[in-house]
Amino acid sequence: ESSLKYQTRCVAAHSGDTTFALGSVEGRVAMEVLDPSPAAQEAKYAFKCHRRNEDGIDVVYPVNAITYHPIQGTFATGGGDGVVNIWDGSNKKRLFQITGYHTSVASLAFSHDGNMLAVAASYMFENGEQQQHQPDHIYIRPVMEAEVKPKPRKVQQ
Repeated sequence: ESSLKYQTRCVAAHSGDTTFALGSVEGRVAMEVLDPSPAAQEAKYAFKCHRRNEDGIDVVYPVNAITYHPIQGTFATGGGDGVVNIWDGSNKKRLFQITGYHTSVASLAFSHDGNMLAVAASYMFENGEQQQHQPDHIYIRPVMEAEVKPKPRKVQQ
């Protein structure tokens, strides 16, 4: 059972990993565990993302897309806010944020070597049918290692 309360919008898994990521319309990502044992299930968690404070109000945007980096094991999320976030799921930290997409990020994918990120920006009718909205656009951008490489864990003393 998912730890998300609302509709799941997307899912992604990293090859050989024991976890997978779910994105929801409530602007959350859940890190789920494949092993059904109670001990393993304790490792799952969810976190908020794709939210923005606008005039003192927390505005929530859906997580429309998730993709894993093929080398680093980190992952990117694309949201209804037109933002791509890159996350280190093991350390529960955001590594990098890419802003400036004119409308919702509908889909995204890393190249097989992880050096490029393709982003599809497309109006997803989150505000209903509109005659005037930005045209769909595909962006291909280079990925720097610092944007996707996990940070070393700090040792607790």
